[in-house]
Amino acid sequence: MVAALFLTATLAPAPAHAAIVRIKDIVDYEGIRDNQLVGYGLVVGLNGSGDRLTNTIFTRETLIGMLNRLGVNIRDRQIQLQTHDVAAVMVTATLPPFSHGGGRIDVTVSAAGDARDLTGGTLLVTPLQAADGEVYAVAQGSLVTNAFSAAGAGASVSQNIPTSGHIANGAVVEREVPVSLGSGGLIHLSLRNPNFTTATRIVDAINHSIARNMARVEDPRTIAVNLYGRDPAQTLFRIGDLTIEPDTMAKVIVDEASGTIVMGDNVRISTVAIAQGNLTIQITETPQASQPGPFSNGTTAILPRTQINANTGNSQRLGILREGPTLASLVSGMNALGMGPRDMISILQAIKADGALQADLEVR
Repeated sequence: MVAALFLTATLAPAPAHAAIVRIKDIVDYEGIRDNQLVGYGLVVGLNGSGDRLTNTIFTRETLIGMLNRLGVNIRDRQIQLQTHDVAAVMVTATLPPFSHGGGRIDVTVSAAGDARDLTGGTLLVTPLQAADGEVYAVAQGSLVTNAFSAAGAGASVSQNIPTSGHIANGAVVEREVPVSLGSGGLIHLSLRNPNFTTATRIVDAINHSIARNMARVEDPRTIAVNLYGRDPAQTLFRIGDLTIEPDTMAKVIVDEASGTIVMGDNVRISTVAIAQGNLTIQITETPQASQPGPFSNGTTAILPRTQINANTGNSQRLGILREGPTLASLVSGMNALGMGPRDMISILQAIKADGALQADLEVR
């Protein structure tokens, strides 16, 4: 896939123009954020695939406590619970901004014990708490796992993860998170990719289109917008639809595991000479059995037979990679040297060490 990417860039060497984007697509508004919720509960109705109560003590204690609250007292009696149709689970959800009481949100349910499959289970009432310890939603409903598992005496098969499920609109919002827009007459915009150039272009667009001296850059990530008595929602609506040309850093990202290389449009390489040699070593094992003679007291022996072939390839020539003004010319030059994705990774690392790569190199 990487080779195809570079080939495409070579066939289309025309200079690329930076994308024009809306401000609301590259910034977050301060104070408008999601909140993570978590809870602990029980899933019932499993077909024998739940927790083993003799192993998962917390599941047994939770089940006993729930039954006690419902008027079934078994704690003081010598009763050995044997059910495998109950599972302890962790319930997680994301509370979006501006959620109001009575609204519904999706929840994810994951097994906390040794349950094998949550398919067909029902989550009982589970309070969901935020980081402040307050309950903001309550979850309950039937799980959908989109998975299955089956096992026999000698084989088993499974698809997806049967110990994690999803309940669409499974939680009811009980408490609202207050959002105060424009408190103190200011709104802060936060760039998702901090950059002084991009921040300055946003400020220029706001000051030119809405009002002079309305916005200022506080740091590479933060832009302060003075409302001057304007309605915050209307102001954010107007700012969000303004368009700018964001600046991009010169960076090369390399994933050695998959052989993927991603280059930004501003990447430049100074003129360098490159020689890349390919060494391939092939080892073949063909062991042979040596049998003793008839009616002898000898034993069968395995004789090792190893064949080793070494091939240095034919790419030992020295090539010149010339400095180019665009990413297309850079890719074209690397392709002209006959480099594959794996070769490019090692060569880019060597070029960076030499100081000829005018970009950040990030290896993952």
